[in-house]
Amino acid sequence: MSENNNQNLLDALSVLSPAELSYQDWCSVGMALKEEGYPPEVWEEWSRADSRFHPGECRKKWESFRGNSNPVKGGTIVQMAMERGYRPPRPEGRALDWDEEIGGEDIPQLLDPDWIEGQELQEPEQWDPAAQLIAYLSTLFESTENVGYVTQCWEKDGKFMPQKGCWDRTAGQLIEELSICDGDLGSVLGDYNPEVGAWIRFNPLDGQGCRNDNVTEFRYALVESDSMPIEAQNEAIRRLELPVACLVHSGGKSLHAIVRIEAGSYDEYRKRVDYLYSVCQKNGLELDRQNRNPSRLSRMPGVLRKGQRQWLVATNIGKRSWAEWKEWMDAINDDLPDLEDLSVLLRNPPPKAPPLIDGVLLQGHKMLLAGPSKAGKSFALIQLCISIAEGLPWMGFPCARGRVLYVNLELDRPSCIARFGEVYAALGLQQNHPENIQLWNLRGKAAPMDKLAPKLIRRAQKGGFLAVIIDPIYKVITGDENSADQMAAFCNQFDKVCNELGCAVIYCHHHSKGPQSSKRSMDRASGSGVFARDPDALLDMIELPVTDALRTQRKDAAVCALCLRVLRDYHLEDKVSQDDQFSRKAMESLCADKLPTEAWESLSAEISRQEKQQDTCTPFRLEGTLREFAPFPPVNVWFEHPVHKIDQTGALSDLEPEDETPGWKKAMKGRQTKEEKAKSRMDNLDAAYDASNLGDDQPVTIKDILEYTGVSLQTLKKYVKESGKYIVSGWTDGSEIVRKKRKNVSEPKENDR
Repeated sequence: MSENNNQNLLDALSVLSPAELSYQDWCSVGMALKEEGYPPEVWEEWSRADSRFHPGECRKKWESFRGNSNPVKGGTIVQMAMERGYRPPRPEGRALDWDEEIGGEDIPQLLDPDWIEGQELQEPEQWDPAAQLIAYLSTLFESTENVGYVTQCWEKDGKFMPQKGCWDRTAGQLIEELSICDGDLGSVLGDYNPEVGAWIRFNPLDGQGCRNDNVTEFRYALVESDSMPIEAQNEAIRRLELPVACLVHSGGKSLHAIVRIEAGSYDEYRKRVDYLYSVCQKNGLELDRQNRNPSRLSRMPGVLRKGQRQWLVATNIGKRSWAEWKEWMDAINDDLPDLEDLSVLLRNPPPKAPPLIDGVLLQGHKMLLAGPSKAGKSFALIQLCISIAEGLPWMGFPCARGRVLYVNLELDRPSCIARFGEVYAALGLQQNHPENIQLWNLRGKAAPMDKLAPKLIRRAQKGGFLAVIIDPIYKVITGDENSADQMAAFCNQFDKVCNELGCAVIYCHHHSKGPQSSKRSMDRASGSGVFARDPDALLDMIELPVTDALRTQRKDAAVCALCLRVLRDYHLEDKVSQDDQFSRKAMESLCADKLPTEAWESLSAEISRQEKQQDTCTPFRLEGTLREFAPFPPVNVWFEHPVHKIDQTGALSDLEPEDETPGWKKAMKGRQTKEEKAKSRMDNLDAAYDASNLGDDQPVTIKDILEYTGVSLQTLKKYVKESGKYIVSGWTDGSEIVRKKRKNVSEPKENDR
């Protein structure tokens, strides 16, 4: 390797951060350095910038790189660096027309230059110069299009260079004159120097000049290589199925392939030619990149050059169009699995993945948890993390024990850590295996999922995780949430994570606006139906309306259980009859009579706390749409902050979500008075504000209130005005902040803006 190339490769390496590369890319850097003759110390020193660096690992891996027939070379490092903004220096003494940037697409290698034998060319026996050029013009141009050509040249340092030439005649005019010239091209085009030959431009011009700006159609590009024998060039061009309109022998040591590009603009032309040249380059055709110009000169068929003919080898070979060729290349380059014979598979079927959540989700599959705002979805996922880490049931479903990665996109780091501690405590669990839970806190640093997925894969590659939980996905959605094709592309990123890490991906999403009870559980998630149909398991939570009688019943049960526990602590359980265990009045009376005064006072305070907690807990119904398991009966749970607890009494089974109550039941409830309706509206507004008020760093917005109440913007505006309790900074797009008025303080009237 030359000194300049050596330095260029090290410059490209300096752009790459090992901490941002996947394990495979890190290995590729090492293989490329070894292939280019560098010592292992270069790879080792560069790798130290990664927190995953372990002394001695580079040396051990270096020894395992033994090369193959298609080795990873230095160009891999340069390409990786270019994808991150690096631009290699241009070679001295060579002016380019645009940046030498290769697109990010994977370029297939179809040919091994060492195994190209060559395909012989058959020069025409009858030499008809005019017919040669007529065939060329007829293939490339419309009759009304101007053609640029050069027959005159000038000498510089013993080398002949073409002049600008002519561009004032159309293909039709030239063909007509060539048809009657009796083989004398000079009489039509002007005499040329037979020692030098003549040239022609392959894209039509506007008749005003011969620069790129004068090109009227970006139809063709020139592929020329003299790095291999001309017969080998012929074979390579044909085996690559290049969409060649005209293939011309230059009269020297190269073929000129005029390849169909069919671009609609100059920018598209550049991109397509970049891809074309990259394919040729990777398959052994070393091309002069200056030939990429759309106004470039090529060798004219039908003339002589140092006693050799410049002749038309073939027309219309390879694929018929750029689109057809590109589609063919993409098909060759796909990484899809091969076809499989079912009879063979049935004789030796592959084992199915074991369950992660028994009856719900297999390991390596995807699950979506959907629900309304403030349903405690994040707490439910944290509870799931703990269940997997400790190997305990979640929502009544047994879980496999293993490592889990929780990707936190919404909470600040201290709050996220605190929540895990709170959930452990609320579940009454010992922290036996907290090391099985890894956190990745990304609040304020989240990226779109297509950018986040490879970074996640790289960090989790060696984690041995059974599941990756992403909470919530609205932070990383790319594209329009309601667009099926864009959401399908978004969900494909979860497949990549599953496939690369061999683990399950679990994520949560919110419900759409408006009443949900009339919808199927799989249709409640906001946005495109792709969200419901893509995961292998969809679990949906819907709130249940709770009656005063049910809440009182639940309070009484909680107090009875609390009293019984305290009586047992004092070994007084024998004083409790079976009937007394279910009577709050009897249990409180027994505790007041039998317990020491201090114990009774402490119990009374705990009873008050329990009552307050029961006033805030909310019932939900969990329903599932499953791909690998039979449907399970709906699971009814109470969300007692910060955990969801299964309803053991069966009391929630008789409840139906709002708007699903039969008409005759609704009628029995009777109509509210005007005052009751007003109070209900104000209570709903207050509840929406309190539920959305998470602190000064997350102020309540109009959008939060609308999402909680489900009313229209105009209706909410009337509620706020009627209440007189709130200040709103405006009424435009929903992002305006809502504040509660301070008592005894005069506030500006902003609600009517």
